Amino acid sequence: MKSSIFNTFKPFFILAVLLLSISSSCSEGGSSTSEELTPSNLVVRTEIGGKTALNPNGDGSGIVNFMITANNATTYKISFGDGTTQDAISGTNSYSYKTAGTNNYVITVTAYNGSKSTSTSVTITVFVTTGTIWADEFNTNGAPNSSNWIYDLGAGGWGNNESQNYTNRADNVIVENGVLKIIAKKESYQGSNYTSARLLSRGKFSIKYGRIEFRAKLPANGGTWPALWMLGDNFSTAGWPACGEIDIMEHKGNELNRIHGTLHFPGRSGGNPDTTTVTPNTTATTEFHTYAIDWRADAIKFYIDDVLFKTFTNNSSLPFNQKFFLIINCAMGGSFGGAIDPNFVSSTFEVDYIRVFN
Repeated sequence: MKSSIFNTFKPFFILAVLLLSISSSCSEGGSSTSEELTPSNLVVRTEIGGKTALNPNGDGSGIVNFMITANNATTYKISFGDGTTQDAISGTNSYSYKTAGTNNYVITVTAYNGSKSTSTSVTITVFVTTGTIWADEFNTNGAPNSSNWIYDLGAGGWGNNESQNYTNRADNVIVENGVLKIIAKKESYQGSNYTSARLLSRGKFSIKYGRIEFRAKLPANGGTWPALWMLGDNFSTAGWPACGEIDIMEHKGNELNRIHGTLHFPGRSGGNPDTTTVTPNTTATTEFHTYAIDWRADAIKFYIDDVLFKTFTNNSSLPFNQKFFLIINCAMGGSFGGAIDPNFVSSTFEVDYIRVFN
């Protein structure tokens, strides 16, 4: 009896299976066709934070909202015009510009649908107020603030045939009366004849673009080599000089009062850096001076006491478009510091403050 019923409805069963198969095939084919469509009608609208008739470039916050629409788009990539890019699954995004002043940015948006894409660009002008984003005023006596600094420790020349052994002892590094003091000494210590200190903000603070400002008084003795400088955050993976190095201030005790502003990068490293020297109006070893850079995507400008003495043209092929951390140290001798005065006993490198502005 069951066989008879099945035979009766068998043609209808086969027809139903065929229709279901055709329907499924059409559905899958339609989905595939949709995925292969190139996005179209890409539109980018921007809303600058605080924009008014009196403040056409915004209120200084640097915040810009982006509203992006496109037919058939599933994802977007946004290039904000300052070297930063962002992948987005939504057309509504916000970004905060950091470079102080009034600047133009070319925004490029690419809309994707699988392997298909389309792009468009718009230009905006954004005003950002100058503000302090990080600082150490060295106002608390004792060891430097561990929230801001770590130490390089040990000897070995540090790649420059230097003679010191870096420590974190109070004998070599201490904050007193509102000033950070790095004290280089002649003493026998763990196989070295000299000691000093090197502080780094690595892992604590780094920055991409901005104004970095130090106020410092330099040691005077022959063989001392104080420096205020920066290395790229990718130092441990890219190595030097691929990571880039920005020497905001270097000084040789053997060439008193001659300040070096220098950059190291592939092709311009070691004995062939891009460097400029300047002499301040008063002695750098008896008076405090302000050493600073204004670092942007298109240029790095070096200042002493707010007087420009070096302009370096930056571009996207160079390593100076990523985050860098800060370093303060005083080396002894080496390939740059030169011969150490045989009568040297000790000398102090003093830093009043470090301030970083957007």
